[in-house]
Amino acid sequence: MKSISSYLWVSMVLLAAISCTNTDFKKTKSGLLYKIYSDGKGPTIKKGEFIKGEIIVKVRDSVLSNTYDGFPFYNRADSVGPIYNPNEIFLMLRKGDRAVVVLLADSIQRKGGGQLPPFLKKKDKITITFKITDVFASQDLLMADRASELEKEKDKEVKNVEAYLAKNNIQAQKSAQGAYYVVEDPGNGPKVDSGKQVSVRYTGKLFPSGKVFQSNMTGPGNTPFKFVVGAHQIIPGWDDALRNFHQGGKGTLYIPAFLAYNDQKGPGGQQFENLIFDIVVDTVRDAPPTPAQPPMGMGGNPMQRMPMRPGMPGRPGQPMPQQPQPQH
Repeated sequence: MKSISSYLWVSMVLLAAISCTNTDFKKTKSGLLYKIYSDGKGPTIKKGEFIKGEIIVKVRDSVLSNTYDGFPFYNRADSVGPIYNPNEIFLMLRKGDRAVVVLLADSIQRKGGGQLPPFLKKKDKITITFKITDVFASQDLLMADRASELEKEKDKEVKNVEAYLAKNNIQAQKSAQGAYYVVEDPGNGPKVDSGKQVSVRYTGKLFPSGKVFQSNMTGPGNTPFKFVVGAHQIIPGWDDALRNFHQGGKGTLYIPAFLAYNDQKGPGGQQFENLIFDIVVDTVRDAPPTPAQPPMGMGGNPMQRMPMRPGMPGRPGQPMPQQPQPQH
């Protein structure tokens, strides 16, 4: 948990950045506006090193991204040209430094040579406030640290799901990999298992609000979702928990984010989203022969939790169209 002083500092810096004029900032060669808050101790980040940090991205009164209460960001510090990107100042920073970067929407449009994303207006400013919390000499060290952070995130997700179940007096069982499920009716047909082709009707809900983001339960054109169990065509929580049902089965799945979209953006547009699914298993059959080649344009293994394009056939809970998010 972050300290209150960290949140207070970020709030003060954001307020100062928004209220300051452009002349209060320095400029990079590309025209990027920035301020650095540093005690001047320790070496500056070297080209090729990797950084870990906390970041808040804000446009007007809307926070687009905030890792101060979530997962840290990682990036490589490299020598870059005038590209109008926060990466430009990384080699000026030290471990422990804080910085504010302001990108002007009209400059993004002019330098990018294209249209602005829908959530930006021409006179907008994107204010990015961040702190460098660690520096790694190699990618292996970064990956080890990231793995540790993911384990912490996983523990938090599980605690949140279990707290929700306890608060709402839901008597759920835990699957082999760690998803939670409630069997309303186990069904009496063939069992869901590896190699079986299963068709499922479902209603996907955000956690913990219960807001529906997707459903094929009823209505014209809402056909059951069909997939092969164990073929990596669905999020892991489905592949795991549905094995506790038979054809005709009905129930609810409570899936921690590490068994859903993990650090990719989920249906609610955020990383690390726990999800809820009401499901009905329509059919369980032997899977048809595997095609020699994947469908055109789908790649070799397209269902590895990678977000799919809106309108493209996908998994239950695939991200719906959402506002673009700044890259960090």
